[in-house]
Amino acid sequence: MSVTPPPAHRHFHDELSDLKVRILTMSAEAQDALAAAVEAVLQRDAERARQIIAGDAGIDALELEVEEMVIRLLATQQPMARDLRLLTAAMKIANDLERVGDHAVNIAQSAERLLAHRPIAPEPEIVEMARQARMMLADALEAFVRGDPQAARAICRRDDSVDALHRSVFRILLTHMMEDPHIIGAGMELFLVSRNLERVADLATNIAEDIVFLVEGKTIKHHAEDAPPAGGA
Repeated sequence: MSVTPPPAHRHFHDELSDLKVRILTMSAEAQDALAAAVEAVLQRDAERARQIIAGDAGIDALELEVEEMVIRLLATQQPMARDLRLLTAAMKIANDLERVGDHAVNIAQSAERLLAHRPIAPEPEIVEMARQARMMLADALEAFVRGDPQAARAICRRDDSVDALHRSVFRILLTHMMEDPHIIGAGMELFLVSRNLERVADLATNIAEDIVFLVEGKTIKHHAEDAPPAGGA
């Protein structure tokens, strides 16, 4: 026979569910902004770039809402164990998603500046970086909702692929700029786009690491999971 939880406890878990919904809403907006920013670069779309820059305030507002909810719940509910880890992870994830929005703005600003230059390579690498970074972010939030630490660990391992693409973009652009100094300006802007996408993948990795901590209470940042125990050989 199931026992109905006390009203106050049920209310707390309703608020935790609402907090997760806000995190997911924020993630969707950040992912949309990132995709639109890359499209603005590829399509040379100044209007879309302006919309992304203007829309960043909405992502910032969602981060503030999450922070306010977390602080209020910490103060009024005094959560322990996993509930406490959920609240701290939610605040960190919201901060990472806000930074994803900032990177989308950076890419949109590069799109605006690239209008003054003729298109140059490496579009395929940029497209693939954007695809992988967005998928890492989407999968990290799905792992957050499911509370799946193994999926989170798999996301962390995918960061190496984005890093490799970033290095490839740098080598390609450097070769083009050495051959034709007139494209240095455009080359530097595309390198900034690549750098921002690489940082988005890093943020997705941060979120995945927070999920492992949330579920298992175990820190895997900075390869802590691979380190020998204190005092070990």
